[in-house]
Amino acid sequence: MSPDSPAHTTFRKRPQQERSIQRVDAILAVAARLIAEKGVSAVKMTELATVAGIPIGSIYQYFPDKAAIVRALLERHANLIQQKVGEAFAAVRSLDHAVELVCGMIDWYYREFRGDPAYLGVWLGTEIDRDILQLNMQHSNHVAEIFLSNIQPFLPAESRIDLKARTQLFSHLIGASVRFAIMSDHGMSIRLLHEWKQVIRATLLAEPAA
Repeated sequence: MSPDSPAHTTFRKRPQQERSIQRVDAILAVAARLIAEKGVSAVKMTELATVAGIPIGSIYQYFPDKAAIVRALLERHANLIQQKVGEAFAAVRSLDHAVELVCGMIDWYYREFRGDPAYLGVWLGTEIDRDILQLNMQHSNHVAEIFLSNIQPFLPAESRIDLKARTQLFSHLIGASVRFAIMSDHGMSIRLLHEWKQVIRATLLAEPAA
Protein backbone atom coordinates (compact mmCIF):
# COMPACT_ATOMS: atom_id res chain seq x y z
CA MET A 1 0.00 0.00 0.00
CA SER A 2 1.40 3.39 -0.94
CA PRO A 3 1.62 6.24 1.62
CA ASP A 4 -1.24 8.00 -0.16
CA SER A 5 -3.66 5.07 -0.22
CA PRO A 6 -6.29 4.76 2.49
CA ALA A 7 -5.42 2.85 5.63
CA HIS A 8 -7.72 0.03 6.64
CA THR A 9 -9.95 0.14 9.70
CA THR A 10 -8.18 -1.13 12.79
CA PHE A 11 -10.58 -3.54 14.45
CA ARG A 12 -10.04 -4.31 18.10
CA LYS A 13 -11.03 -7.86 17.13
CA ARG A 14 -11.17 -8.61 13.40
CA PRO A 15 -14.31 -10.57 12.48
CA GLN A 16 -13.46 -13.98 11.05
CA GLN A 17 -16.48 -16.25 11.32
CA GLU A 18 -19.68 -15.60 9.38
CA ARG A 19 -21.59 -14.80 12.57
CA SER A 20 -19.02 -12.18 13.57
CA ILE A 21 -19.04 -10.64 10.10
CA GLN A 22 -22.84 -10.40 10.21
CA ARG A 23 -22.67 -8.76 13.63
CA VAL A 24 -20.19 -6.15 12.40
CA ASP A 25 -22.40 -5.50 9.35
CA ALA A 26 -25.39 -5.04 11.66
CA ILE A 27 -23.45 -2.58 13.84
CA LEU A 28 -22.42 -0.56 10.80
CA ALA A 29 -25.93 -0.58 9.31
CA VAL A 30 -27.46 0.79 12.52
CA ALA A 31 -24.63 3.30 12.92
CA ALA A 32 -25.23 4.58 9.38
CA ARG A 33 -28.95 4.99 10.11
CA LEU A 34 -28.36 6.83 13.38
CA ILE A 35 -25.74 9.08 11.80
CA ALA A 36 -28.18 9.90 8.99
CA GLU A 37 -30.85 10.84 11.55
CA LYS A 38 -28.73 12.71 14.10
CA GLY A 39 -25.25 13.42 12.78
CA VAL A 40 -22.01 11.89 14.00
CA SER A 41 -21.56 13.99 17.12
CA ALA A 42 -25.01 13.14 18.56
CA VAL A 43 -24.69 9.35 18.23
CA LYS A 44 -23.66 7.56 21.43
CA MET A 45 -22.17 4.09 21.65
CA THR A 46 -24.76 3.07 24.25
CA GLU A 47 -27.60 4.15 21.96
CA LEU A 48 -26.04 2.25 19.09
CA ALA A 49 -25.91 -0.90 21.20
CA THR A 50 -29.56 -0.52 22.27
CA VAL A 51 -30.89 0.08 18.76
CA ALA A 52 -28.78 -2.72 17.27
CA GLY A 53 -29.80 -5.11 20.04
CA ILE A 54 -26.15 -5.96 20.64
CA PRO A 55 -24.43 -5.78 24.04
CA ILE A 56 -22.19 -2.74 24.36
CA GLY A 57 -19.29 -5.04 25.26
CA SER A 58 -19.70 -6.85 21.95
CA ILE A 59 -19.50 -3.58 20.04
CA TYR A 60 -16.33 -2.64 21.87
CA GLN A 61 -14.90 -6.04 20.92
CA TYR A 62 -14.77 -4.84 17.32
CA PHE A 63 -14.65 -1.05 17.53
CA PRO A 64 -12.64 0.71 20.26
CA ASP A 65 -14.59 3.96 19.84
CA LYS A 66 -17.11 5.81 17.68
CA ALA A 67 -14.37 7.16 15.43
CA ALA A 68 -13.47 3.59 14.42
CA ILE A 69 -17.06 3.02 13.31
CA VAL A 70 -17.06 6.22 11.27
CA ARG A 71 -13.75 5.18 9.70
CA ALA A 72 -15.24 1.82 8.70
CA LEU A 73 -18.26 3.51 7.09
CA LEU A 74 -16.04 6.03 5.35
CA GLU A 75 -13.92 3.22 3.92
CA ARG A 76 -17.01 1.56 2.47
CA HIS A 77 -17.95 4.75 0.62
CA ALA A 78 -14.34 5.34 -0.44
CA ASN A 79 -13.90 1.80 -1.76
CA LEU A 80 -17.06 2.08 -3.85
CA ILE A 81 -15.91 5.38 -5.37
CA GLN A 82 -12.40 4.10 -6.06
CA GLN A 83 -13.75 0.96 -7.73
CA LYS A 84 -16.03 3.04 -9.96
CA VAL A 85 -13.20 5.46 -10.84
CA GLY A 86 -10.88 2.57 -11.68
CA GLU A 87 -13.47 0.98 -13.96
CA ALA A 88 -14.27 4.27 -15.71
CA PHE A 89 -10.69 5.38 -16.40
CA ALA A 90 -9.46 1.98 -17.52
CA ALA A 91 -11.30 2.76 -20.78
CA VAL A 92 -9.81 6.24 -21.38
CA ARG A 93 -8.99 6.92 -25.06
CA SER A 94 -7.62 10.47 -25.03
CA LEU A 95 -7.16 13.49 -22.78
CA ASP A 96 -10.46 14.98 -23.97
CA HIS A 97 -12.15 11.68 -23.25
CA ALA A 98 -10.55 11.64 -19.79
CA VAL A 99 -12.04 15.04 -18.97
CA GLU A 100 -15.49 13.89 -20.11
CA LEU A 101 -15.11 10.79 -17.95
CA VAL A 102 -14.41 13.07 -14.98
CA CYS A 103 -17.64 14.96 -15.70
CA GLY A 104 -19.52 11.67 -16.01
CA MET A 105 -18.09 10.54 -12.67
CA ILE A 106 -19.39 13.74 -11.06
CA ASP A 107 -22.90 12.93 -12.31
CA TRP A 108 -22.60 9.33 -11.03
CA TYR A 109 -21.21 10.53 -7.70
CA TYR A 110 -24.15 12.89 -7.22
CA ARG A 111 -26.80 10.32 -8.22
CA GLU A 112 -25.27 7.56 -6.11
CA PHE A 113 -25.04 9.47 -2.86
CA ARG A 114 -27.86 12.02 -2.96
CA GLY A 115 -30.22 9.22 -1.97
CA ASP A 116 -27.90 7.93 0.77
CA PRO A 117 -28.66 9.96 3.91
CA ALA A 118 -25.79 8.40 5.85
CA TYR A 119 -23.27 9.58 3.27
CA LEU A 120 -23.09 13.22 4.32
CA GLY A 121 -23.14 12.35 7.99
CA VAL A 122 -20.16 10.06 7.60
CA TRP A 123 -18.10 12.33 5.35
CA LEU A 124 -18.90 15.42 7.36
CA GLY A 125 -17.88 13.46 10.45
CA THR A 126 -14.25 14.00 9.57
CA GLU A 127 -14.14 16.80 12.14
CA ILE A 128 -14.44 14.35 15.04
CA ASP A 129 -11.08 12.67 14.52
CA ARG A 130 -7.82 13.67 12.86
CA ASP A 131 -7.31 10.14 11.57
CA ILE A 132 -10.67 10.25 9.79
CA LEU A 133 -9.74 13.55 8.17
CA GLN A 134 -6.47 11.98 7.06
CA LEU A 135 -8.33 8.99 5.64
CA ASN A 136 -10.54 11.33 3.64
CA MET A 137 -7.46 13.09 2.25
CA GLN A 138 -5.81 9.77 1.42
CA HIS A 139 -8.95 8.69 -0.42
CA SER A 140 -8.91 11.86 -2.53
CA ASN A 141 -5.24 11.37 -3.32
CA HIS A 142 -5.80 7.73 -4.28
CA VAL A 143 -8.57 8.72 -6.70
CA ALA A 144 -6.15 11.26 -8.21
CA GLU A 145 -3.53 8.51 -8.61
CA ILE A 146 -6.00 6.31 -10.48
CA PHE A 147 -6.83 9.17 -12.85
CA LEU A 148 -3.21 10.16 -13.39
CA SER A 149 -1.94 6.63 -14.04
CA ASN A 150 -4.57 6.13 -16.74
CA ILE A 151 -3.99 9.42 -18.59
CA GLN A 152 -0.18 9.18 -18.44
CA PRO A 153 0.18 7.54 -21.90
CA PHE A 154 -1.71 10.44 -23.51
CA LEU A 155 0.26 13.30 -21.95
CA PRO A 156 2.57 15.31 -24.23
CA ALA A 157 6.22 15.03 -23.26
CA GLU A 158 6.55 18.84 -23.12
CA SER A 159 3.66 19.35 -20.68
CA ARG A 160 4.42 21.93 -17.97
CA ILE A 161 1.53 20.94 -15.69
CA ASP A 162 2.39 19.74 -12.18
CA LEU A 163 -0.15 16.97 -12.65
CA LYS A 164 0.33 15.27 -9.30
CA ALA A 165 -0.49 18.49 -7.47
CA ARG A 166 -3.27 19.46 -9.85
CA THR A 167 -5.04 16.10 -9.88
CA GLN A 168 -4.91 15.85 -6.08
CA LEU A 169 -6.37 19.34 -5.81
CA PHE A 170 -9.17 18.63 -8.29
CA SER A 171 -9.93 15.26 -6.68
CA HIS A 172 -10.43 16.93 -3.31
CA LEU A 173 -12.47 19.78 -4.81
CA ILE A 174 -14.71 17.39 -6.74
CA GLY A 175 -15.61 15.50 -3.56
CA ALA A 176 -16.27 18.73 -1.68
CA SER A 177 -18.32 20.18 -4.55
CA VAL A 178 -20.52 17.10 -4.88
CA ARG A 179 -21.17 17.11 -1.14
CA PHE A 180 -22.09 20.80 -1.36
CA ALA A 181 -24.47 20.00 -4.23
CA ILE A 182 -26.05 17.14 -2.26
CA MET A 183 -26.76 19.58 0.58
CA SER A 184 -28.50 21.99 -1.83
CA ASP A 185 -31.97 21.65 -3.31
CA HIS A 186 -32.04 19.53 -6.46
CA GLY A 187 -32.58 22.40 -8.92
CA MET A 188 -29.63 24.36 -7.60
CA SER A 189 -27.56 21.17 -7.40
CA ILE A 190 -27.91 20.63 -11.14
CA ARG A 191 -26.85 24.22 -11.82
CA LEU A 192 -23.89 23.99 -9.45
CA LEU A 193 -22.62 20.78 -10.99
CA HIS A 194 -23.12 22.10 -14.53
CA GLU A 195 -20.95 25.12 -13.73
CA TRP A 196 -18.36 22.98 -11.98
CA LYS A 197 -18.09 20.67 -15.00
CA GLN A 198 -17.60 23.72 -17.21
CA VAL A 199 -14.69 24.79 -14.99
CA ILE A 200 -13.20 21.29 -15.13
CA ARG A 201 -13.42 21.15 -18.93
CA ALA A 202 -11.65 24.51 -19.20
CA THR A 203 -8.94 24.05 -16.57
CA LEU A 204 -8.26 20.46 -15.49
CA LEU A 205 -5.65 19.73 -18.18
CA ALA A 206 -5.02 23.29 -19.40
CA GLU A 207 -1.38 24.19 -19.79
CA PRO A 208 -0.19 27.10 -17.61
CA ALA A 209 0.40 30.43 -19.30
CA ALA A 210 3.96 30.93 -20.50
